[in-house]
Amino acid sequence: QRLISSSFESYSTPGLCQFVAMLPPAVRLLPLLLVIGTGGPVPRPRSPPQGCYMAEEAGERTFRCSQAGLSVVPTGIPNDTRKLFLDANQLASLPAGAFQHLSILEELDLSHNALAHLSGAAFQGLAGTLRHLDLSVNQLASVPVEAFVGLQIQVNLSANPWRCDCALQEVLRQVRLAPGTGTGIVCGPGARPDLVGQEFLLLAGEEELCGTGRGGARRSTDVALLVTMGGWLTLVVAYLVHYVWQNRDETRRPLKRVPVLQVRSEDSSTLSTVV
Repeated sequence: QRLISSSFESYSTPGLCQFVAMLPPAVRLLPLLLVIGTGGPVPRPRSPPQGCYMAEEAGERTFRCSQAGLSVVPTGIPNDTRKLFLDANQLASLPAGAFQHLSILEELDLSHNALAHLSGAAFQGLAGTLRHLDLSVNQLASVPVEAFVGLQIQVNLSANPWRCDCALQEVLRQVRLAPGTGTGIVCGPGARPDLVGQEFLLLAGEEELCGTGRGGARRSTDVALLVTMGGWLTLVVAYLVHYVWQNRDETRRPLKRVPVLQVRSEDSSTLSTVV
């Protein structure tokens, strides 16, 4: 201890370096061992799930998990992913915020799964970036309109057993269909018996499916209000017409002549005229 103390007092900065160089190797490695010991194990980068891999396609960061046997949306998808392929898996539902950490995602392929349910917030956080969405060849009978509100996307909805209800009609008012996929939107077994097997776009052009229920309640109320107002207006017009015709008949009738009676006065012989 005295040797080290006196050495520090007698050496300048270059002398200090010479002093450290003269220390035994074990002493020189002690600070490094302390740093490693206090820092813990060096974290390893998270590897993608089995069957998934990252790639650069057309200069865009792509994450592929096709045919990976997934039953849920995998974790560990990089935040800078622009294209995500989860097709040909066993996904049955999409929870709220499943992709909200992918702030620059532009293309999402969920085709050839077993999707039967979408949360109304399944695509939350993708409104400003998502451009292409593939939901074809799933088990979707109906989807919530809220899931597509604010999305400026081109979507493929073909090859699903659609119920062909008001919800689907409202969704098609929110999105653009991918070219050539409209004819694949066909009414499935859950639709009205007279609609099963028919193309939905042809039906939607001929029939308003939102007459009742969600999406159609407001229209039904508006129609009822218009009918009520029309009924009252008809009654008012009918009354005015009746009133005018009645007055016209009254004006056409001749005036009745008032009878004139002649009576003899008791006090005089003159005649008095009594009306």
